[in-house]
Amino acid sequence: MDELVPYIEENIPLPANAREAMPELSPAQDLEMRANVIRFFSDATGVPISPTKENADQAKEIAKNMMNNPGVKLNLAQYPNETLAMLAGMVSQMNFSIVEELSELKMYVVNKLLAEIETSKDAKTRIAAIRSLGEVDGVDAFKKRSEVTHKHLTIEEVEKELLITLESLEDKVIDVEARTIVKAENDAAK
Repeated sequence: MDELVPYIEENIPLPANAREAMPELSPAQDLEMRANVIRFFSDATGVPISPTKENADQAKEIAKNMMNNPGVKLNLAQYPNETLAMLAGMVSQMNFSIVEELSELKMYVVNKLLAEIETSKDAKTRIAAIRSLGEVDGVDAFKKRSEVTHKHLTIEEVEKELLITLESLEDKVIDVEARTIVKAENDAAK
């Protein structure tokens, strides 16, 4: 029987241990990974995970800490499996998308605003809904627009326009200097 040996690249540093080999996980990813392991072992052993009131309170406290300090790395290993399972359930309930595409959400908003405009009896409410509808991207009823015209000129045309602009500026500078001299002479005569 032939021996099968995979090709092993040389000079590739290997991690010292399994912890070093693990990628850096965000708190939410760490929690999801731990919850999956807990669920796997619960299913494999047939022992259900039943959080107590204390576990639920502890999970709520951890969730508050995660929301208040999203960048802080929590030491989830210190908590019992029931607490982590409860926490994972809370996070998964809050961490899902209501709509697949943002265009669906935009269409929902537009439809609700149109319904409010048509059914509202209060003029202030109708005007507020119309204003909100006008600000929706794509409707842009109140968006200020500015036009930019690009002129493509030859180098000779650019030089000609620059000379005309410089001459007009030169005339203004001379005029300002002349007025300053006349004013200074009048002040000295007084």
